[in-house]
Amino acid sequence: MNRLLVRVSPDLGILILRLSLATVFLFHGSQKLFGLFHGPGLAGMAQWLGSIGMPMPQPAALLAALAEFGGGLALLTGVVFRPAMVPLCFTMSIAAFVGHAGKGFDVQRGGLEYPLTLMFAVAALFCTGPGRYVVAARSRAQQALAS
Repeated sequence: MNRLLVRVSPDLGILILRLSLATVFLFHGSQKLFGLFHGPGLAGMAQWLGSIGMPMPQPAALLAALAEFGGGLALLTGVVFRPAMVPLCFTMSIAAFVGHAGKGFDVQRGGLEYPLTLMFAVAALFCTGPGRYVVAARSRAQQALAS
């Protein structure tokens, strides 16, 4: 048992966090971008953003959807990781402090708990980087074996 605990690497923990967040952001991003999973699609997202007073709701909806879906892909693969975390973190900060403004902290009351937690998780992964288990690393390893 102790040998197993010693062999587990921080990279595995980063991978688990990346994959769980990738699931969340691919889900929510596809709701906004494509209208999947009973999502609003871009038009519905833009309408909601306009209703809360967001300036330029159509471009804002597109940018938020791309940040979430693209960020989800980056979390899944580890490719263009840190550049993708910046707009994703920004989008979650807007979701927390604008989209959930005035509703307190409790997620059950529409508060900022969930988007704020996602924002901090994304910020932490920006700091750590994607870890060792990324699609690009596997490709480099395969190239080294082939040469």
